Amino acid sequence: MAGDGQRASDAPELLEGPFDGPLVFVHGFPLDHSMWSHQVDAFARVGPVLAPDQRGFGNGPALDERSRNDPRGLAMERLADDLADRLDALRITRPIALVGLSMGGYVAFEFWKRHADRLARLVLCDTRAASDSPDAAAIRLRTADAVERDGVEPFVDGWLARLFAPRTMEEGPPIVGATRSVMSATPRETAAAALRGMAARASYQDRLVRIDVPTLVVCGRHDILTPVAEMRAMAGAMPRARFTEIADAGHMAPLEAPDAVNGAIRAFLEEPF
Repeated sequence: MAGDGQRASDAPELLEGPFDGPLVFVHGFPLDHSMWSHQVDAFARVGPVLAPDQRGFGNGPALDERSRNDPRGLAMERLADDLADRLDALRITRPIALVGLSMGGYVAFEFWKRHADRLARLVLCDTRAASDSPDAAAIRLRTADAVERDGVEPFVDGWLARLFAPRTMEEGPPIVGATRSVMSATPRETAAAALRGMAARASYQDRLVRIDVPTLVVCGRHDILTPVAEMRAMAGAMPRARFTEIADAGHMAPLEAPDAVNGAIRAFLEEPF
């Protein structure tokens, strides 16, 4: 299904290592599956790849009354369960390698908690384990109210420059314009519900030591939203994690430096654990 970013290959390339399960990519906020286009195209030669649109985003399931009316908004737990349901619908029973960026990382943590038996490997890109501080949560909630009132465009205008490395913004490659278009197409009710969901999300800071699934932590060198030092420390707290820093990238490392990110993911999947 094109809306899920699925690809199939008649003659899949074999990985050198032991992992042969499906590779599942979970997008960030407020984006859709298209942010993973470089990864889907590269890894479709390896095996099954899925990049679903999350609830309310792109071609994903519609935002329902439950998510609109819940004070916690679009809960990360709900998105994790949505992913499990999608795997069921596709009859994917083998444990997956789950790749999540930013909000997709928050969903990945919840997937580990709720569906650990379905998880073989974990890739956390430009995300964090900690929940929002009270001040950060308050800012998210005010932003959610503003988005509901004024639409997403004012938010996009202020947010876009924080996503990319300075060099990316200066050079103005097509990915910046394409990202703006995807963000601007996000329905205001979806953006508001997701902001409230992120504000209410649980902290996994104290649970990192219990996440014993093999994990790759990836961070753009110029990420100002989830900085390198924080993500390196996160990886250090996880018993089976390795950390990779991506040069010339900000918060959107898979888009800004796809070859470097793809190489890191491939090496990780080939590594025996």
